[in-house]
Amino acid sequence: MQTDMATRDHDRTDPTDRRWLNGHVSPSGVLLGFLLFAASLTPSLIPRNALMQGLLGGASFVIGYGIAVGLVAIWVWLGFRPLGGRRTGLALAVAGALVAAACLLRAPYWQDSIRELMGLPPLESVHRIEVLGLAIATAAVLFAVAWLFKLLARLLMRAARPYVPERVAILTALIVAAALFATLIDGVLVRYMLVVLDTSYAQLDELVEPDTEKPAEPWKTGSAESLVSWIDLGREGRRFIDGIPERADIAEFWSGDAVQPVRVYVGLNAADTADERAEIALAEMLRVGAFDRAVLAVAIPTGTGFMDQNAIETLEYLHRGDVATVAAQYSYLQSPFSLIFEPGYGAETAHALLKAVYDHWTGLPENDRPRLYLQGLSLGALSSEQSLRLHEIIGDPLQGALWSGPPFPSPIHSWATADRNPQSPEWLPTFEDGSLIRFMNKPEIPEGESDWGPLRVVYLQHASDPIVFFSTDMLWQVPDWMRHPRGPDVSPKMRWVPVVTALQVAADMALSNNAPIGHGHQYAAASYIDGWIAVTAPDIDPADIDRLKARFAQ
Repeated sequence: MQTDMATRDHDRTDPTDRRWLNGHVSPSGVLLGFLLFAASLTPSLIPRNALMQGLLGGASFVIGYGIAVGLVAIWVWLGFRPLGGRRTGLALAVAGALVAAACLLRAPYWQDSIRELMGLPPLESVHRIEVLGLAIATAAVLFAVAWLFKLLARLLMRAARPYVPERVAILTALIVAAALFATLIDGVLVRYMLVVLDTSYAQLDELVEPDTEKPAEPWKTGSAESLVSWIDLGREGRRFIDGIPERADIAEFWSGDAVQPVRVYVGLNAADTADERAEIALAEMLRVGAFDRAVLAVAIPTGTGFMDQNAIETLEYLHRGDVATVAAQYSYLQSPFSLIFEPGYGAETAHALLKAVYDHWTGLPENDRPRLYLQGLSLGALSSEQSLRLHEIIGDPLQGALWSGPPFPSPIHSWATADRNPQSPEWLPTFEDGSLIRFMNKPEIPEGESDWGPLRVVYLQHASDPIVFFSTDMLWQVPDWMRHPRGPDVSPKMRWVPVVTALQVAADMALSNNAPIGHGHQYAAASYIDGWIAVTAPDIDPADIDRLKARFAQ
């Protein structure tokens, strides 16, 4: 009898209790799941639609559940008795559900706090049922995956138990199951997804839109005389070339003389390697007389090959058309996919292009060559940053760069932000005396304590741009940009919650291009005008600046 009682007592307190590997519902997991679901409903940087909120809410619930189950497992593993009983657990789960329900009711008001700052109308439909249904569906899928993982771990544990101690069997089973799942995800699912994405975006890149016609002018890339065929420009390249402003329009704006701006674009299919595409770009630049212009911009596109027309056309108007721009495509995937699956392609192409252009540029007489600048948006900004090699340009530096919406891994941006002056906020830093690097987040020419030096770098970033301000550190600590004073378009109702805030901002990245112009990852022409004025110092008076902004605001 004593032996049986001891055995039952041991079973209740056994540090190898495996209830978390079985199918029992964890009250603590349900509680934390509901709390994280509730927290996911609070505002972040970008207004969320019902689909994204449902996905985010379901994922948050499952992650909260998993964290709680993991903590309980560690508690039991260490030999402690489980806390509370069944009634206590049920009460806590119900309390969590009530908190989640209350937050679901408040969610539209929280979203409106962001929409108001961005000049959007209040939500007309709240879609609470849709959000809840999507969250349940998302959680069900993730729990099914977790169940498969537990099933595999249990089978491995049973196979190992006859040969090793119980704890070793459990640990070994978890490690092997995790390795198998990682192999399945990376080796099968991710590769299949990459093939599907690659095929889909390749077909989209080949699409010739009816409103973009092959140019007849011989000086345009893609013409019959060009070194790059119209087809090989790719979809975004054709759009970029088709959008070249006419000299007559620029002259009319200035009521005087103007020069025809030129653009060179080399698509991904124009050659097999980055070096070959760079050589073609240089040859095309020489063909069209790009080095005869006063300003030369080496622009790096986003992952799809997209070029921000506002970023380039504003530069062309500011300098009365005396501008040449060159760009080379490195991918046709969306920037997030390109960053994940092809992390080095953008930097490789950007460096090859800059080196080809720079080597020719340095061979020209200093008093008879264009001023050389870099430009990039989003992944293009990151790749443009990575194209710089200090030892290659220090002897004859270029004149500057305008980088907008630089992604959070951008090395120069991260360094300048981390080493900013202590009194400046993370969302609008000041770096030293401002003679080298300045930041701006709205249409306003950035100022520094000192005059500009020979090299001018301007970062254009919105306080509400999650692509700029995401960080894995948000999983466990409050980011500096959430401290007061906050950026002008960051909701005062946004609160940091461990794990959840990182998930929210990660979800915001997917929605950042849906924000209105001037917020999120959507940069306005007026901001580009002020940025280019700071970087290139054109001869322009304030009245003409206002006229130019009004022209691009139409």
